[in-house]
Amino acid sequence: MAIDYEKEYDNRARVPEHPQIFARWDAEAAAYRDAARGAQIGLKYGPSARQTIDFFPSGEADAPLAMFIHGGWWRALSPVTFSQMAKGLNENGIDVAVAGYDLCPTVSIATITEQMRAACLMLWRMHSKRITVYGHSAGGHLTACMIATDWKSIEPSAPADLVPAGYAISGVFDLSPLTQVSFNKDLKLDDAEARRVSPLLWKVPQGAMLDAAVGGIESDEFLRQSRTIAEEWGRRGAKTRYVPIDGANHFTVLDPLTDAHSPMTGRIAEMARHTASLA
Repeated sequence: MAIDYEKEYDNRARVPEHPQIFARWDAEAAAYRDAARGAQIGLKYGPSARQTIDFFPSGEADAPLAMFIHGGWWRALSPVTFSQMAKGLNENGIDVAVAGYDLCPTVSIATITEQMRAACLMLWRMHSKRITVYGHSAGGHLTACMIATDWKSIEPSAPADLVPAGYAISGVFDLSPLTQVSFNKDLKLDDAEARRVSPLLWKVPQGAMLDAAVGGIESDEFLRQSRTIAEEWGRRGAKTRYVPIDGANHFTVLDPLTDAHSPMTGRIAEMARHTASLA
């Protein structure tokens, strides 16, 4: 039976209450920015208006560093909606950067990937710390891309394992199905480009850590995407976990990040502390 990719990847149709969820995110994000002490909003890492980082320090001396990448199919949303995704980690003593990027169709997915690399390198220059990356949806894809980046080829002064660990939430790692969805008019993927920007197919650094989490009531394709990268990267030498989150849809799967005591927050904090311990 043929897979209806349009239906499988249309998360807003699958979650009709998404406008209320987005409004809640906006309110939570604004509240957290107001409450966060020492936050630096809108740090520039590149020339365009969207190439910014919002930095939320934990207040701990020499804290580990994590970077959150938002979703929106590479074509929507911005960091201003996701400030609260720093909350749980901040309360665990982790500094958090929330990164923005230009959107399709103004730029390509390959260009967005390069922008996230530039954001990581700016954080390295500012803090001289390795980075644990975590991201949602398109940000989950970009999380995997950061782990599998050849950092020495871009910046010889950076460690080869600048991003040794990541937590990808409801990500897409095999982009080939997206050539068959209507919003590909913005992504502009053909078969060759979809393969080129699919981290499932990239060389995996030995020992790199990737957790692939996904909402337990998401579509079969989203479950497959996370399960497959955990299996394939694991076979090729990465340390991977497949983490279905019971009862969560594509949007509510992010809610645990605002809770300092949630298993999701605890796991990312553990990864960040491990990352910080690397020589």
